[in-house]
Amino acid sequence: MTASTYPAWIYDNSPIPDPFGFGERAVRFLRLLKHPNSTLPKRAFQLFPWQERIVRRIYGPRHPDGSRIVRNVFLMIPRGNRKTSLAAALALLHTIGPEKVPAGQVIFAASDREQAGIGFREAANIVRADKRLVAATRIYDAHNSAKKIVLKAQDVTLIAVSSDGGAQHGKTPSFTLIDEIHVWKGRDLWEALKSGMVKVDQSLTVIATTAGRGSENLGAEQYSYARRVALGEIDNPEYLPIIFEAGPDDDWQDEAVWQRVNPGLIHGFPSLSGLRAAAKEAEGRPSDRYAFQQFNLNLWMAHSRSPLFDLDTYDARCFADDLTDLEALPCWIGVDMSISGDLTAVVAAFLHDDGQITVKPWFFVPGDDLKERGDRDGVPYERWRDEGLITAVPGPIIAPAAVEDCVRELCGRFDVQEVAFDPHLARVTMQHLYDDGIPTVEMRQAPLTMGVAAGDLARTVNGHLIRHDGHPVLRHHFASVVASRNDTGLIRMHKGKKTDRIDGAIAAAMAVSRACAAETNQSAYNAADADLFTF
Repeated sequence: MTASTYPAWIYDNSPIPDPFGFGERAVRFLRLLKHPNSTLPKRAFQLFPWQERIVRRIYGPRHPDGSRIVRNVFLMIPRGNRKTSLAAALALLHTIGPEKVPAGQVIFAASDREQAGIGFREAANIVRADKRLVAATRIYDAHNSAKKIVLKAQDVTLIAVSSDGGAQHGKTPSFTLIDEIHVWKGRDLWEALKSGMVKVDQSLTVIATTAGRGSENLGAEQYSYARRVALGEIDNPEYLPIIFEAGPDDDWQDEAVWQRVNPGLIHGFPSLSGLRAAAKEAEGRPSDRYAFQQFNLNLWMAHSRSPLFDLDTYDARCFADDLTDLEALPCWIGVDMSISGDLTAVVAAFLHDDGQITVKPWFFVPGDDLKERGDRDGVPYERWRDEGLITAVPGPIIAPAAVEDCVRELCGRFDVQEVAFDPHLARVTMQHLYDDGIPTVEMRQAPLTMGVAAGDLARTVNGHLIRHDGHPVLRHHFASVVASRNDTGLIRMHKGKKTDRIDGAIAAAMAVSRACAAETNQSAYNAADADLFTF
């Protein structure tokens, strides 16, 4: 069965431990609150069943000494599912409720002042809906001044802060709401708050966000970690991921998918008719479709705001081709060698008679500290190794001999026309292979050469001419590419962040570009910066 991030425990009626009754206590408090927009008698705060399960899961499980197990919550949920109301109620649980700490600090944090004010106003409106709470608190919300709610008797403060991280050093929050982390552009505020949280016993951080875009931001980093916890790749009982997202193979127009990822839809929010109208408009407009998938189906859109090509188009070209069927086809190989700590990728491109190109990858990674390497890069190297998707080469670096042997085996089995290398890291390897009679060719990773190669790869994918077997490592490398285009249309492929890996994408571009050059009946050796490896 395929692993899923879906929080099935919210709906399966499984028991949630509550040995000290703190989960029940939290639920009772929230039900005593009032909300100005509530339709319940006396404007009682409406806690829906799925929300109640979340509250019980956060506050119920405890260590034997009564301390809360959950210290961090990642709640990713589509727009319109009232996450702000729930987050505001949880903040009040720590400000005026049974989870409060005398003289404690409760913080609403967002990327800008306006966004921070949304959650604050929600909390303030809940307080104002009850005369008893108005009498017990003081609300400061004057325009262009600090927004805060103070519980007068115990000096507990709820305050809204925004992106000036430097100004937030010295805070010691017992509860922090991190709102819409997918739009945070820097790390200053995050790091300032995290440094304060470690000073407080039993601090709780709730990240409440909608899906974002790209991998070159703080939100993507946190989403990646939460997803790995949800999938069981990381064991961290203190971290609770609650991720409502459509699956990669889900039909974005299927209303059953909408129901599954929008837990409020069964209760009338967001609007089903509104979703139908938005989906209808998105049918003919790709940009609207991406927005619908991101904001209404909670799909984190690729790993880059500027992908090399449409990954949906790439995914649709998955075929269960047998390697035996490819043995008679002409083959071009691209090799992206690595320095210490990186991956090496070998990608073969097989040219079919009808112009389609099948790509097959082989990956190598240093075997030492594989778990630590996976934690750093945010990918499951150990699982990929066990599934035969990558080869872990013993030692701290990738021995060139392992790559050479792979290339020799491929050349012995397939009709290899060329093996393309960037000579910067591959001079010795190329010499060895050349001495064995293997047709090696230089393909320097200069802007002109790789700009043409990236363009060839993008056109092949977008033209529905690519074929692949769904190799997850290669797909991850494609998704990690940030593509920038200059005024002449040349494409530069680069990483969104230091720990991204795009070696497979580089090798694939090299192989596909050489295959495309051959397919157009051009000389294999007349591309810019490409020279036959000779001595």
